[in-house]
Amino acid sequence: MTGFLGEYEVTIDPKGRFLVPAALKKQLAEEGAHQFVINRGLDSCLSLYPMESWDPLYAKISKLNDFDSKASAFKRRFLNGASKVELDSAGRLLLPKNLMNYAKLEKDAVLVFVGDKIEIWDKIKYKEFFESFSQEEFKIMANEVMGSKSES
Repeated sequence: MTGFLGEYEVTIDPKGRFLVPAALKKQLAEEGAHQFVINRGLDSCLSLYPMESWDPLYAKISKLNDFDSKASAFKRRFLNGASKVELDSAGRLLLPKNLMNYAKLEKDAVLVFVGDKIEIWDKIKYKEFFESFSQEEFKIMANEVMGSKSES
């Protein structure tokens, strides 16, 4: 999988569905992705994984030691509410109500492609996330996370 690219605004209907943007549908078709697992993200958003991305992640999580309290708590928290979903015949995805409540999704949402998964954010929360740190703080973060060219 090469990873998804882009960021798109979508509207969630009263039944909890949104129409997958054409550009995303094209990327999904290129990757052969039709079924997904959706779960709670780490930042009050939802994470949507194509099965090709979910399966190795789930295999890794399944190997965690259930007798280790931190590993057990992580498994419980990460897998809680995870659900399989797929596009309907109209090209929509139905979001589970419990996950919509977790991410406080109501009408306006943003799909953010983050490598091998897609994050689903409430539009206002997503804007607040980016406004929570300055450009200078982002530069410092980038250096800490990515390191310098000489370290690669």
